[in-house]
Amino acid sequence: MSDCDNRFFSTTDAYTPPWWLRNGLLMTVYVSLWASREWERTTAAPEPPYREQIFLGAGGVPIFGWLAIPENPHSTIVGTYGITGSLFNQWFLRLLGRKAFAQGYAVVLFDWRAHGKTAQLSPTLTSDGLYEGEDFVHIAAQAKALGCPTPFWFTGFSLGGQLALWAVKAAQELITGQGIGLEERDIGGAAVICPSLDSTRSLSYLVRAPLGRYLEQAIARELKKLAWQIHAAHPGAIDTAAIERANSIWGFDRELVIGRLGFPSVEAYYTASSGLHLLPHLKKPTLILYALDDPLFDPTIVADLKAACACNPAINLLLTRYGGHVGYLSSRTSQSQTGDPDPWWAWNRVLEWCFNEFRNH
Repeated sequence: MSDCDNRFFSTTDAYTPPWWLRNGLLMTVYVSLWASREWERTTAAPEPPYREQIFLGAGGVPIFGWLAIPENPHSTIVGTYGITGSLFNQWFLRLLGRKAFAQGYAVVLFDWRAHGKTAQLSPTLTSDGLYEGEDFVHIAAQAKALGCPTPFWFTGFSLGGQLALWAVKAAQELITGQGIGLEERDIGGAAVICPSLDSTRSLSYLVRAPLGRYLEQAIARELKKLAWQIHAAHPGAIDTAAIERANSIWGFDRELVIGRLGFPSVEAYYTASSGLHLLPHLKKPTLILYALDDPLFDPTIVADLKAACACNPAINLLLTRYGGHVGYLSSRTSQSQTGDPDPWWAWNRVLEWCFNEFRNH
């Protein structure tokens, strides 16, 4: 640990899954397969009346998003998803949108760089937070001008969680250094679920196990599809031979990303964009939900995560024994104990935390 003031709290019993999902890999796979078909039946909240909006992110990159404002909103959620997908198929993010809107939050969800409709608007590739953090802040500024109330809460899960952490750092720098239409009080903070924190360690860990290699290859195939979709929308923007060579997550970043960003190696890129290295610099309230049995991330990261959170009084870490990777499906007993209306324990904690912080803002 460290000698720092211990502001994080670690718990093993605040969350309990059904007994048969007390395995991180099983939780991850089950939620992914089951909830993608059944998630709408788990919530009474309807889809918000989104309107499509094109925002301008860092460097003027167009970012496609959805925006919805309820009657008498109190604050605004700005969120995106993980390593692959789009707004149309990312059910976990859309679940957040429904729950947040029903609780009085304005909601802004967006396709991050090289994803969904944003990829149709621009050939700009990903940067794992280096520019996406600024995108969050520019989106918030434009959402404020469109009537979304402050404060803004940045959120995401998995790699999207890393992007949201970068958004907090970007907000600290942009608001003080540039006139972007936001004041310091306009940013409430961030709440993230199972954020990516150290890609070098986690990718190495993932590919050492047979099932991990399968998961990594499945993600790599989706990344390759994204690259081909960008090529189709923006002919000549990406070297087709490089797309052909990008047969892993590491390979995607090596062949398509690091050269454009000026990094000499994938390792240097991952170090620069690391969410773990970012944590000591965050000054806004930040909630991190992280499961000890997450099968996608190297378990050795947990000790460093604890130390970083203990040394930063702005961060609250909720570390759970179970949950898998962006799973957190709760048992009926757990739902009864927490007073939750559905089994989505992680989003319920995120919205609860944001509202409590809003009342103290």
